[in-house]
Amino acid sequence: MHHYLFGTIACCLSLLITENAVAQSKRAPSIGDTPPAWKNLAGTDGKQHSLADLDQFDVLVVVFTCNSCPYSVDYEDRIIALQKKLDGDGSRVRVIAINSNKVAADSMDEMKKRAKDKAFNFPYLWDESQEVAKGYGAIYTPEFFVLNKERRIVYKGAMDDSTKAENVKVNFVEIAVKAALAGKTPKVTKTGARGCAIRFKRTRR
Repeated sequence: MHHYLFGTIACCLSLLITENAVAQSKRAPSIGDTPPAWKNLAGTDGKQHSLADLDQFDVLVVVFTCNSCPYSVDYEDRIIALQKKLDGDGSRVRVIAINSNKVAADSMDEMKKRAKDKAFNFPYLWDESQEVAKGYGAIYTPEFFVLNKERRIVYKGAMDDSTKAENVKVNFVEIAVKAALAGKTPKVTKTGARGCAIRFKRTRR
């Protein structure tokens, strides 16, 4: 009985994730598209943040992440290191982390604790309505989007080629950032993001 119940729950969760993934992929902007601008997202710094506030940066790295996904947690140090490295390029690039989950572990209070404990050197914003993630077509955490000066997507997908930091050989996001700074499009514009599914609130049909 327990095995049957567990199997049923697992099946339903898998179906829900699949349905969400299909729905998001249908509305996802393509490479070269301009995703919707966000406005007044609450940040862990106690301020409201809008895309328009970032006009001084030539390139943006938008990462959908969260506290509750082990993959996202594993990537935190790499994201911090990326922003430190980009700061050496005249601060022309800004990383922005966005959490679209609404479970207890991903509440604003928990986000503030995480940002403080890890000393995040980038804005950590809460997409409470989940509309930003939907507008980008984001499905997983972590999932990265590189936007050029015109705020068009030049790359989306995984940060690099391995979930294990010691095995990374290619950093797709860094390559995309360099291309965007040069006014170009990277050779690789899309990869499959690896991580946990964003927990979108299910809407009734």
